[in-house]
Amino acid sequence: MDSDRARELLARERQRIVYSLGGLAPRESDEPTTTAAHMADQASDLYDNELDEGLADDLRVELAAVERAEQRLAAGTYGLSIESGEPISDERLEAMPTAERTAEEQARLERGT
Repeated sequence: MDSDRARELLARERQRIVYSLGGLAPRESDEPTTTAAHMADQASDLYDNELDEGLADDLRVELAAVERAEQRLAAGTYGLSIESGEPISDERLEAMPTAERTAEEQARLERGT
């Protein structure tokens, strides 16, 4: 894959992740918790905050993958499997710019074989 195209894809991926992280601000209820309805609202806010924190954790993992891909690009190894050194197809990199392995290697890793 052309390095300019790789930079473009990685920049777009970084922008998507940073934008998504920015939208996950904790919510706080400003109402007192003196009634059952208010307690239910507070519980709902707590659930939403925990869900958002889980999403934020996933996004931070994705951001770390972008950073590793940018490091590989700078080192001249972007597009090569970190496992075997084999080329990763351009189609795979277009779909997943942070791919670290070939599709076959990733499938084998996910199967645990």
